[in-house]
Amino acid sequence: MELIKTIEDLVRFRTETGNNIEIDKCLAYIADSFAGTAACVRIERFDDASPVIYISNNSEMKQDALVLGHIDVVKAADDMFEPRVAEGKMYGRGTLDMKSFAAVAMNSMHYVLEHKLPVKFGIILSTDEEKGSKSTHAFLKKYPDLTANVVLDNDVGGDIAKIINKCKNPVFVKLIAEGRQAHGSTPWEGLDANEMLMRTIANLREKYPYFDMNSGAPEDTWVDTMHVALINGGEVSNIIAGHAEALLDIRLTETSMLEELEMNIQEACAEGVSYKVVSSSTPVVMSEKNPQILNYKKQAEKIMRRPIEFQQIGGATDARLFAEKGATVIMHSGSGEGMHGDGEYVVLQSVEELAQIQIEYLRSLADA
Repeated sequence: MELIKTIEDLVRFRTETGNNIEIDKCLAYIADSFAGTAACVRIERFDDASPVIYISNNSEMKQDALVLGHIDVVKAADDMFEPRVAEGKMYGRGTLDMKSFAAVAMNSMHYVLEHKLPVKFGIILSTDEEKGSKSTHAFLKKYPDLTANVVLDNDVGGDIAKIINKCKNPVFVKLIAEGRQAHGSTPWEGLDANEMLMRTIANLREKYPYFDMNSGAPEDTWVDTMHVALINGGEVSNIIAGHAEALLDIRLTETSMLEELEMNIQEACAEGVSYKVVSSSTPVVMSEKNPQILNYKKQAEKIMRRPIEFQQIGGATDARLFAEKGATVIMHSGSGEGMHGDGEYVVLQSVEELAQIQIEYLRSLADA
C-alpha cells in the first residue's frame, strides 16, 4: 500500500460529519483497498447513527490489538480538501485529525495480511466522531462481546514524541435559570435569569478557576477545568430575561468524582437555578509501567532513535469504551498542528515513523 497516496486520497473525500454521500464514497474506497485479500470487511449501518467500517484479519470477537479511529472531519473550505505537500508537511482537512492515521491503520492491516502475522488484529473507523461518536456506541451495542487486549488510539493529537497516558473525564452540564420578566426600566419588578446564571457561574469559579491566554496555565495543568461553552438568555433588549440557559464543559481528572461535582454545582446554584448533567464519561488512565505500553515505547524509541515522554491531556477518547472492558489503551499519534483550523497539517516523517512503529509493535505481539 502506498501510504502517502492513500492519505491524499482520503483527504479528497469531503467527509464532513453528516455528509453521507462523501462518507459512503470514502468507506467504499477503504473497503475496495482490501479487495482480494483475506480481510473481513464490514460496513455496518444503523437507523439512528452513521456507518462504521470494521476490518479484521479474523472472525473472532477477542482481538489481540485493535485500532480505533474515525474518517469524518469538521467543516472546511473547498481548497482544504485538495491536499498540498510542502517542506515535509501535508496540508489539508483531516491530515492531522485523523485521516493520516486511518491510513496508517490500513497500512498495518495490509502488512499483517501480507505477512500472515499470527496476531488477531482489527480496525474500527467511525464516521461521526466530531459530533459525539454515536456510531461507535451503536457498533459496540451491536457487538457487545467485541474486546481487545490492546487498543491503539492515534486520535490524540500532535506530537509523536509523546505517549498520552491520561485523558480527563468530560462532563457537560446544563444550567437552567427561571426568572420573571419585567420592563428593563423597572428591574426591581422582575427576576433576571441572566443575572442568576452569572451569579451561579461566579460561584462555581471559586472551585473551578478561569484560565485563558492572558492569565496563562497553572503550574500543574492536571486539574479540573470548566468553561462556559454556550450561554443564552433574553428575548429583546428592554425586557428582563425570564429564562436563561448555559452549557458548561467541565473536565475532571481521575481523582475527581461526578458526585463531588454535583455537590459543588448544587451549592453554587443561585435561587431559581437548576442543573442537568447532559453527559459524562470515564477518564482513561494508563500506568507508565504497563508492560504493553513499555513494549510499544521500546519499539517507538528504537525506530525514532530518541526518547519518548509520557503526557496527560484534557481531551477525551473513544478508547474509553474499551478501557472500561479492561483493554490497555496506547494513545500515540504523529506530529502536526492546526487541527480543525485553516492551516491544518501533518508532518509526513512522523506519519511514516508511526506506520513503522505500529508494524513493529504488531510484530512483537506476533512473536510473543
